[in-house]
Amino acid sequence: MNKKNNISILMAILAAALYAISSPFSKILLKELSPTMMAALLYLGAGIGMSIIGFIQKKLGKENKELSLTKKELPYVVGMITLDIAAPIFLMIGLSSTTAANASLLNNFEIVATSLIALFIFKEKISKRLWLAICFVTVSSTILSVDDISSFSFSAGSLFVILACFSWGLENNCTRMLSDKNPLEITVIKGFGSGLGSLMIALFLKEFGGSMLYISGALFLGFIAYGLSIFFYVYAQRELGAAKTSTYYAVAPFIGVAISLVLFKEIPSISFIAALIIMIAGTYLASTDAQ
Repeated sequence: MNKKNNISILMAILAAALYAISSPFSKILLKELSPTMMAALLYLGAGIGMSIIGFIQKKLGKENKELSLTKKELPYVVGMITLDIAAPIFLMIGLSSTTAANASLLNNFEIVATSLIALFIFKEKISKRLWLAICFVTVSSTILSVDDISSFSFSAGSLFVILACFSWGLENNCTRMLSDKNPLEITVIKGFGSGLGSLMIALFLKEFGGSMLYISGALFLGFIAYGLSIFFYVYAQRELGAAKTSTYYAVAPFIGVAISLVLFKEIPSISFIAALIIMIAGTYLASTDAQ
């Protein structure tokens, strides 16, 4: 494994660690902010924060050798923004009706979505080991989604989180097609495009509002958990590809689970513990895949 590859892996893990704080702290902010408003603020925070970083870089005279986006990439940019409007709204709706730990662990279903879309639409290769990992993650996600085993009914909150994962899975592949371009520019476009889109939805639904403390907290969380995370994720995709990057990114839910269990003093159920063990096995298989 070369040095460039190692740096990309570290960036993917760093992106995961930053994103991990999103679910538990969003759960707190959702006490006052609506799901659509929360989604808007997270991405606007990312756009504003990364714009400030870009401004500082320019003032310091740091030469930017990155390639800018062109009209050729417009379809992927539109797809990326549209999916980034839908995904966090789905996640916030899911978070409002399920536990933060459950939502954090379910986020790993993004591996399945990203890998399958990378295979069937973008023709990336998937190894037998990664297929096995996908099976483990799917089984774990199913256990987490079942609300009542005796009647086999599904939790609405969990289903919304999985819907968010599918949206982000497709979005990851759109972003992969842009990964050779300037990561800072991509993150700023993601932030403002998706943030303003979600904000318009919040206004339309008359869900706009919240105290300045909660709004400021959501913006700052967006900068850290979305802005910086996306920035490092795009860099990682250049070397690793969409499917492989998502497997390293899979450490995020486990960090999120740990924070959630401590923060909310949630007592995990037997089914949650079983799902956690299966998810760990699937994540291990995915992250150690040599392909």
